[in-house]
Order: sequence, then structure tokens, then C-alpha cells
Amino acid sequence: MSSTPQEGFEASESRVFKAEKLAQAGLFKGMHKGMTISSSLLVLLFVLFTGTNTELAGELFGSIRTWIEVTFGWYYMVTIVFLIAVCAFIVFSRFGSVRLGDDDSRPDFSNFAWFSMLFSAGIGIGILFFGVAEPIFYLDNSGAFGYPNNPYADMAGAGAIGYDRAVDALRVTFFHWGFHGWAVYVIVGMSLAYFAYRKKLPLALRSALYPFIGDRIYGPIGHIVDIFGVLGCVFGVATSLGLGVSQMSVGLERLIGVDSGVPTQLFLIVLITIVSVLSALSGVGRGIRIISQWNIIVSILVVAFFLFGGPTSWLLGIFGASLGDYLANFVQMGLWFPEEDGPAKWQNGWTVFYWGWWLAWAPFVGLFIARISRGRTLREFVIGVLLVPTIIIFVWLGIFGGTALFQELTSSAGVGNAGIIELVKAWNLPAALFASADGIFGEGVIGWIVSAMMVFLLMSWFVTSSDSGTLVLTTILSLGNEEPPKAFRIFWGVVIGLVAAALLVAGGLSALQTANIAAALPLSLIIIVMTLGVLKSLFNEVNGLGKTGAGGDSETQLVKD
Repeated sequence: MSSTPQEGFEASESRVFKAEKLAQAGLFKGMHKGMTISSSLLVLLFVLFTGTNTELAGELFGSIRTWIEVTFGWYYMVTIVFLIAVCAFIVFSRFGSVRLGDDDSRPDFSNFAWFSMLFSAGIGIGILFFGVAEPIFYLDNSGAFGYPNNPYADMAGAGAIGYDRAVDALRVTFFHWGFHGWAVYVIVGMSLAYFAYRKKLPLALRSALYPFIGDRIYGPIGHIVDIFGVLGCVFGVATSLGLGVSQMSVGLERLIGVDSGVPTQLFLIVLITIVSVLSALSGVGRGIRIISQWNIIVSILVVAFFLFGGPTSWLLGIFGASLGDYLANFVQMGLWFPEEDGPAKWQNGWTVFYWGWWLAWAPFVGLFIARISRGRTLREFVIGVLLVPTIIIFVWLGIFGGTALFQELTSSAGVGNAGIIELVKAWNLPAALFASADGIFGEGVIGWIVSAMMVFLLMSWFVTSSDSGTLVLTTILSLGNEEPPKAFRIFWGVVIGLVAAALLVAGGLSALQTANIAAALPLSLIIIVMTLGVLKSLFNEVNGLGKTGAGGDSETQLVKD
């Protein structure tokens, strides 16, 4: 069976609207009514259960997460390594020249705009929240949480707090924020962009299953997969909003003296929700792109303040040492399976937690990356997404985390007594970043300006994550419409804010975070199927089983009986 590229496009488009018509009128116009109602009800039920049964929800989700980490920790580790291997295969294979779109298509955005949006949506608030706290946790050697703070440093003979342990602390932080995590985003984003722009299927998670189940992606299986993506997006962004406003409120308390309690955090949620909705309404090409670019500009200024206001030469030295250590060891770190109980608990609490977090966020971030990457080759896409944000993150962690490490190593009160370790021991992670800034600039004008810029970044980075999330989930629920109905962008933007606010008041944000990590297990299975699907389709394409041309592939050739 064969068809021209244009015929393939029309056939694919016809399948979408014949098999699953979007609502043509009424309240749900332009959306898939069944999935929209189902997703909304599931979100409501989850919030009601978690908010009214906080302790029970925390215990239930905590037990599930612990069981998953203990039982499937090895599976998470192997899965992430497999995804990195696929990334390398794409780059060095003949598939690298295949475009995410028609053969004559070109990128929609400049490299700077593309990199800005990749970084802001993919990480954003996370490295501000953990950028100081995580390396400091690994520098500590108290074992205050019931397991070693840094088993890698212990195995290397760097048990005492000192320079060698600081290098290992940054190395482990790089490991958790580096190639392994971004490989997940690469695979999901590449799969979605490939099937949407080259194969002319909807820009939704279901499309990556087409090589295996064909038109059944428009039935219950496709609905379930997409609803998983919607829920992951809502709960992932809501969790980050809850974490972010806690740190923003601490910053505002330092800047203008407002109380950092729940009322301030609720006010921030309302403010951020309004800005996020307005940005989402303006679309990717305007609001999201502009705010993302401002994120990068202000980030560069803050980094410059820390780099040149702090111990510049020391920071450059430890950055080089830690980066070299990471590059030499990241493969074996990804395949380390500790046998002792203490290191195993550490790995479950940190590495497996991070791999679950990356997997849980992958449908949201991957679809957004796909949305902004049309026209790029697979090689360009993989290298760009895998390397550029990772390098920026390493520089950020090296400067911010390195500054805090230096302060603890050179404290006038003695090694390890600068006060930042104590904040992390008390799990007051939001305050660690500002404490490190105070150690450089004090409470003068410059210190105030730097703190103000960090609060701005916390807010603007979350705005880009939230408006990106709103656009992504409405795109899924409209079966790939890249400009989904504005009314539903407003609705889901408000829903995300309400989820964060309700669980903040009820004390259920930690349960939400735990549940999100637990959801990574079924999502990981979907991601593996997506990976195999795009590889199968690529092999078919280059072997002549699918027809390629200026207008795109004939989707009917993807699967041969």
C-alpha cells in the first residue's frame, strides 16, 4: 500500500477527526470532551482526598514510593542508561540527518530563543531550590538522615569535610542534574516531535504508540496515555509552584520584611497564576519566548555577581576538577548498585528519587520541547537538548554550590560551621540560597539587589514552567492543536494554581510530590514504548518502508502487515 506524501497527510488528518472528533460547539468546543472531563474529575478527586486526609495520603503515597524505590530502583537506573545509549545512537547513526518535519522545513525559533525556552521550561526553579542545598548536603558527613550523606566521597576516601569531599559533592550534584536526566527529555521530546511534524499525527503522547497499535491510538489506550500526561503536568507544575513560593516568601521576607508564612505564599500563587495565564494566552512565540529570554539575561547577571563577588579563582578551580571527575565517572555512576544498606538507602533517597522526578516531568517538558523544535534535525535536536542546558546547569551549580562549599570550608568559626550545613540539616532548603548570598554581599545595597534578582528568577522561571505546562496539557486535550482554545488555557492555568493553593493550606504538598514520583513507574513504561516506537519508525523510513518527501511521510507506511 502506498500513497503520495500529501495523501498521507490528508489520511492522517482525516483519521484524527473521524475517529475522535473534538467538540464542535458548546462549553468544550475545540477540546476532547471525554478526556477534559475525566482529567478534571481525577484532579478534583485527588485534591479532595489529599487535602482532607493529609496524614493518610502522605502515608499511602510514601509507602508506594518506598516500595517502588526498593523494588524497582535498579529498573529506574537501567532505564535511564538505556535512554542515554539511544541518544548516542541517534547522534552517530544515519538517522541524525532526519528532520523533525518535512525535508525542507527549518526551525521556527533562533538558537538563543530555543535554548532559553529549553532551559527555562526544563529546569527553571529546581536549580535555585537545590543549587546550594544539594552540594552542601553531600559535603556534610554527619549522616543525620540515617544514611551516608555522600557514599561516593566515602568510597574515594574523602570522609572528612575538606576540598576533596567538596569536589565529590559537586560531582554527585552534576550527576543528578546532567546527561542522565536530560536524556529522558530528549527521547520524549524527539518522539513526539517526530510523529507530530514528520508523520503528521497529533502532538500528543498517544502518537508515539502508532507503530505498535495503529489507529487504536484514538481509542481508550490513547486516552489513558494522554490523561497520564495531563495529570503529570498538573501535579508536577503544582508541586514546583508549592516549592517555589516557599523560597520566594523567604526572599521577600529578607527584602521587605513581609512574613514568609502561608498568607504570603498564597498571595504569590495568585500573582504567579495570573501572570502565567496571561503568558500562556499570548502563545509560545510571544510571552513564553520573551520571559524565557529575560530569565537567561537576569540569570547571567546573578551568576556574574556570585562569580566575581565571590572566590573567583577557587570557583573556577573546583568547577574544572568536579566537571572532569564527572565526565570520567558518569557512566559507572549510572550503573552503580550498592550492596550495603546505608548506601542503598542513599541511592533510593537521592538518585532513584531524581530519576523518578525526571521521568514524571518528561511528558510535560518533552511535549513542550517538541512544540518548539519543529524543523531541526534529530542530531541537532539531541545534541542541543542534551548538551546546552546541561552545560548551563553545571556552570550554575558550580558557581552557586561552589560558593556555599567555599564558605563552609573557610568559615571563621571553623570548617563546616558557616551555618548553611545547619540549614540543610534542618531541611530549611529555601533559606540556603539566600544564606550563601549573605555570605558574599552581606545585607547592604548590593546584597539586596542580588536577592531581588533571585526572587525575580524564582518567579519568572516558575511562570515559564506554568505557562508552558498550561499550553502542553491543553494541546494534549485538544488532540495536538498547537493553538488550543484560550478559555481552556485560562481554566487549566487556574486549576494548577488552585491545586497548589489547596494542598499548601491542607499541608498536602509533600504527599503530592511523593505521588508524582510514584507515578513515574507507569510513565517509564510508556517512555520505553515511545523510544522503541520512534526507532522502529526510523528503521522503516530509511529502509524504504515509509515514503519520505517534501510534504512529509505517508503515515500509512509506518506499520507493515
